[in-house]
Formats: sequence, C-alpha cells, structure tokens
Amino acid sequence: MESRYDESVSEFFNLYTPDLLLLIAITAIFAGMVKGIVGFAMPMIFITGMTVFISPDLALGILILPTLVTNGWQAGRQGFAAAYRALYDHRWFLGMGYSVLLVTTQMVPLLSQSLFFLCLGVLVVGFASLMLSGWRPKGRSGTGLLIGCALVAGVGGGISGVWGPPTVMYLSTHNLEKQAQMRAQGVIYGLGAILLLMGHMRSGVATAPALMLGAFAILPACFGIWIGFKIQDRINQHVFRIATLSVLVLAGLNLIRQGAL
Repeated sequence: MESRYDESVSEFFNLYTPDLLLLIAITAIFAGMVKGIVGFAMPMIFITGMTVFISPDLALGILILPTLVTNGWQAGRQGFAAAYRALYDHRWFLGMGYSVLLVTTQMVPLLSQSLFFLCLGVLVVGFASLMLSGWRPKGRSGTGLLIGCALVAGVGGGISGVWGPPTVMYLSTHNLEKQAQMRAQGVIYGLGAILLLMGHMRSGVATAPALMLGAFAILPACFGIWIGFKIQDRINQHVFRIATLSVLVLAGLNLIRQGAL
C-alpha cells in the first residue's frame, strides 16, 4: 500500500508541471466564480478549459473533489435544515437521476459523448431561449419533464460530469426564489459528486494522481465561488433569472460545439 502511494506521489510531481498547476488554479477560480453567481456550470467550464491541454478522463478525475466541496458549501449556506428540505422536495428527481448516473459511469467507453453532447446542446439552447423570450411552462413541472430531465442529467453526469443544464431546466419550471434554487442545485450536484466519485473509482477515471490534482484545485475553486456568492447576493431575482438562463444558453452552445467537433 505504501509503495503504491509513493508511486502516485512521484507520478504527481514528475508528470504535472507548475504550468499545469497554474492552469488548474486559474480555471478553477473562474469556474467557481460562475458557479457562485448562477449555481451551476462549474463542470462545463472546468472540463472545457482543461481538455485543451489534458485528456477528458483526467480533467473529469480532477473535477470531482472541488465539485464535491463547492456544492457542499452551496447547499449548506442557509443551514442543514434548509438543505434537508431541498433534498426532500426533489427526492424523485434525485433518485432517478443518480440511479442512471451510477450505471452510466460504468458505460463510458461504450457511449458516444459527441452524439449525446450534440442532442443535449440543441435541447438546452431551445429550452433556455424559450424561457428568455417570456415563455413559461404551465403549472409545476409534470412527471414527464421530471423523468426526462432526470434521465438526461444522469447520463450527462455519468459520462462527463455535466449534469447542470438538464437540472436547471427542471428547476426553472418551479419558479423558485433565488436562494432556494441555489440551495437545491447545491444539494443535487453535491450528492451527484459523491456518486460520481464512487462510480469513477470503479471505472478507473478517479486515479490517485487525478484526485491529488483535484485536492489542489479545491482552494482556488472555493475562492472563486466565494467571489461569485458575493456577486450573487447583490443581484435581484430578475437579474439572477436572466443570468441563469443566459449561462444555460452558453452551456448549450458549448455542448453543441463539443458534439460537432
């Protein structure tokens, strides 16, 4: 056990240069800041930025720990009782989405990420654009929307760590108050990060070097989300909604780009 740990530490220092550590820190700060403002998009920004320089599997492995910590902070800003209520309110979405996520993490080599990203991107851009134009779903979200968003979130989370867009689509139909939506996102994404870690420890993505780099990324990600929280606390409900949907459109366009490439 000790020799394996020593090998992992040696690999960490031999393969990953100060330039890469600086890149991870800068990307984590920016991704955390956007997450602090709108409650999501950290995986999208982090993986998009890092895969220019490293493999997608390594970027996903690095992402797991800072995602887990920042989502725990986001979920618990108003206390444990409020976080538990959010967990209970969205229990069906959570149960279905994360059952799919655990299965999907084991199927990463068999799934076409390009096709999934392309289809999801078109869906997200269309939905967010409709919401920005003034369209509103009638009443609270129905069973069909819940099931659809949960399935898409589970598949996206399992193959890429990106489950934010379908989750925001689901939450946007509930017309939640700003803090309630931020809290719900933190709970949903935080539990997802735990399951992502469990699933990818089996799939081989969560390697020791990737997790050590992820541990390094925790502090800059927390600094970024702290800045984002300060900005988010100062904006009103309407601005928050417009910002959330605008980031959702950008997320969808990025997914389309990834799928097309």
